[in-house]
Amino acid sequence: MALNNTYDARLVQQETAVGAGVQILLLALLGTAIGMGPAGWLTGLAFAVASWAVLSRALHRSRLRSFGPANRVTLGRATLVGGVTALVADSFQSSPPVTLFVGLTAVALILDGVDGKVARATGTSTPLGARFDMEVDAFLILVLSVYVSMSLGPWVLLIGAMRYVFVAAARLWPWLNAELPPSMARKTVAAMQGICLLLAASGYLPHALSFGVVAVSLGSLIWSFGRDILWLRRTSHVQDGEVEEMLEMAVEAQRVAS
Repeated sequence: MALNNTYDARLVQQETAVGAGVQILLLALLGTAIGMGPAGWLTGLAFAVASWAVLSRALHRSRLRSFGPANRVTLGRATLVGGVTALVADSFQSSPPVTLFVGLTAVALILDGVDGKVARATGTSTPLGARFDMEVDAFLILVLSVYVSMSLGPWVLLIGAMRYVFVAAARLWPWLNAELPPSMARKTVAAMQGICLLLAASGYLPHALSFGVVAVSLGSLIWSFGRDILWLRRTSHVQDGEVEEMLEMAVEAQRVAS
């Protein structure tokens, strides 16, 4: 039995190695197509290695016997996000081709709605798969916010940083780790972030309109996080001062954005 478990574990781990290999192949294609500089290459390779290491460790801890079709979709999406990350890093030296940048990002955003459906259709939903999907989403939003901030200002970084600030806050206030109820509003706001940032990043909109679209996106995100924090507060036993401090942080972020 132990031998079978080891064999299954190795099969699952091979999926992450294949993902890293495909990531490097995508970087090679991008490098050939646009002449990507050292910053893009190094960032893309760092993303590939970090993704492989983190996912391999998570798989080892979860002891999944099968990687699953939904996780393969998410892994493919992560590969595209790695390509977008490399392009953004390279953009500090030269702007990436708009069509290529928009194409990779758009496919990554579209696939965000596929992996969940595949997991439900095949009965392969797992906590690891949900977390994997969430982390890929969050990192793509962070990368897009970095890119858009170069044209609209550093306030845009609040969009990409919001989720990571929440995770950091949860280490100080464990009640923030409680499970939230399903919410269509939360899902809609989350989906808006990638779409709005991509519209602004594409350069297809006038500067003023891009500014407005991203500002609305940030405002909706602050509202969504604020609403969830209040719900968590009502369903937990914490001091009012902690909640007030969290809400003051959200108000201050909105003030800086405006």
